[in-house]
Amino acid sequence: MAYSVKEIFLTLQGEGMQTGARAVFLRFSGCNLWTGREQDRAKAICQFCDTDFVGIDGQHGGKYDADALADQVAAVWDGDMPDRLVVITGGEPLLQLDAALIDALHHRGFKIAVETNGTIAAPDGIDWLCVSPKAGSELVQRSGNELKLVWPQPYDLDALAKMDFDHFLLQPMDCAEAHAARLAAIEQVMQRPEWRLSLQTHKLLGLP
Repeated sequence: MAYSVKEIFLTLQGEGMQTGARAVFLRFSGCNLWTGREQDRAKAICQFCDTDFVGIDGQHGGKYDADALADQVAAVWDGDMPDRLVVITGGEPLLQLDAALIDALHHRGFKIAVETNGTIAAPDGIDWLCVSPKAGSELVQRSGNELKLVWPQPYDLDALAKMDFDHFLLQPMDCAEAHAARLAAIEQVMQRPEWRLSLQTHKLLGLP
């Protein structure tokens, strides 16, 4: 299989329960909830995405087979330091992630974290699964390590909290009403202590 990759870069994980961890981000091209083109945003299922996942023109972007892609991820990690972590994201990474790439990354010593919208069942072998549901789509993947909900969205938080996840996170939407979104997320967490607040710390720190 040829994987279409938007970009690969080294940074700190900025969101969720692994915030602050050194990680290689592997961003696949393409999504099933939005084309990524601004002219299509208003009719997309997910209209608040803040990520460029179109094409293969980013840093280390291109077409790869499994071994070449795993080698590139290892090269970006830069060295023999332990606790290798790759965060596979998009777009929607489960449109492309498969057993061959999972095996190739594990062979090179990486723990594999995936950030998905939950509309596609996750393959076996993922070490850390973060599901971020999007209103208007069917939530197929109902278990994982963390459920990270961008807020506000029209979801029943109490119903979501009954799903089979280890952690439940509310993340304020990065939008024109960002301040109101932060206050609303804080209010929900204060009322529901099974949820935690997740912030996009990479944006606060100026990291990619």
